[in-house]
Amino acid sequence: MSRFENASLQLFVDRLTVRSVLTDEERRAIMALPTHLIVVKARQDFVHINQETSYSCFIASGLVGRFGQTLVGVRQITAFHLAGDMADLHSAVRPIGVGGLTALCETMILRVPHDAIRALAARYPAIAEALWRDCMLDAAILMEWVVNIGRRDAQTRLAHILCEISIRSGRNREVLLDYHFPITQDQLGDASGMTSVHVNRSLKALRDKGLATVKSGQVQIHNWAALAEMGEFNAAYLVADTAPERQKRLLSIP
Repeated sequence: MSRFENASLQLFVDRLTVRSVLTDEERRAIMALPTHLIVVKARQDFVHINQETSYSCFIASGLVGRFGQTLVGVRQITAFHLAGDMADLHSAVRPIGVGGLTALCETMILRVPHDAIRALAARYPAIAEALWRDCMLDAAILMEWVVNIGRRDAQTRLAHILCEISIRSGRNREVLLDYHFPITQDQLGDASGMTSVHVNRSLKALRDKGLATVKSGQVQIHNWAALAEMGEFNAAYLVADTAPERQKRLLSIP
């Protein structure tokens, strides 16, 4: 395994241990998972809807969108997956894809064989629980996205997404006020159920209100408290499994 692949799997261990306690032996066992590195170009699908796979896809770098689409090909992005995420961990037990996966920018993927994941979970119950908890995080995020798209207005939808990615991008889920988010307005529209024109106007409104600026793949949050209020954002769904004192720190406003 290359240094890059080793460092990438460390991101996955870090993600799991935000919510789960693992021994040194268990951490080493995760780091020893076999991987196959591929590079995916921007706007390229690498798992198709209903495709059967024998591996799960770990995001080593870049940004991935999970998507569904209508019969005429109109897409809805249902989740963003960042570096450190196992985008389709659930496929280890359900190998026929739920939705598709597409690279939103150039992305490096580590394919991890399902057989290796299942063997790891069988040998280490604590790892199995950590993986289960990680899948539950994805389910919690999906629920929030359904509410966001179905019941919030345009500015509120975008504010919520910007707040979520801020915390998910931070080390140990701490708030980042300045972070890289290599996404286009078309892609944000696919994630928020809006046209690119509506996205443009709504982002301008957030900027004019002094809340946040999104430009050239970079997000700057100028007023976290006001942006979170605008987005009806409560980060508890992202950190609910941490110890109370840790949760209090993670949810603190900068």
